[in-house]
Amino acid sequence: MAQLDGSRPVTISDVQELVKQKDELEAQIKACYELLEGQKGVGMNEPLVDAEGFPRNDIDLYQVRTARHNIICLQNDHKALMKQVEEALHQLHAREKEKHARDEAEALAEAMSQNQSLPQAFAKVNAVTPGSPASISGLQVDDEIVEFGSVNVNNFQNLQNIATVVQHSEGRPLSVTVIRSGKKVHVGLTPKRWAGKGLLG
Repeated sequence: MAQLDGSRPVTISDVQELVKQKDELEAQIKACYELLEGQKGVGMNEPLVDAEGFPRNDIDLYQVRTARHNIICLQNDHKALMKQVEEALHQLHAREKEKHARDEAEALAEAMSQNQSLPQAFAKVNAVTPGSPASISGLQVDDEIVEFGSVNVNNFQNLQNIATVVQHSEGRPLSVTVIRSGKKVHVGLTPKRWAGKGLLG
């Protein structure tokens, strides 16, 4: 009977091997019971002596005794093996659970570190007019603005701050930093007059 070696983790194939042994043991036990059945239906407990106390001569006593002995041994082995199967399955599940918890913790840590490395946004682009300076520079709806020229999260009070920067920068490129889909993106934006309203659109 294969013993599980405690020094290494249980694998699926260990469990399969144990189950195979369990099936073999069950087949042997069944064969022994069939042998007893073949001996005039003598089970595990029927007397092997006749009414006068003599050994029965209608059955093969040696075969019956051997079969009974084997059944007892095999059943003990079977019990021990079932305990091993149970422990192996338990270890496998515990390891899966541990791995799952570890993966989740790693994913969480990664998400946290990404969030920490991204600067804080102070405004969000909710519309970009096609053909406008903003559109030509590559600004997109849902971009979160982190820096707009000299304006950032530390000195931003309201949208008037941005309007002031835009007016002072007409025709000159402005450095704009946005967060797009969780990544920092730099956009070069030049405020200028165009067909639509304002210098940006």
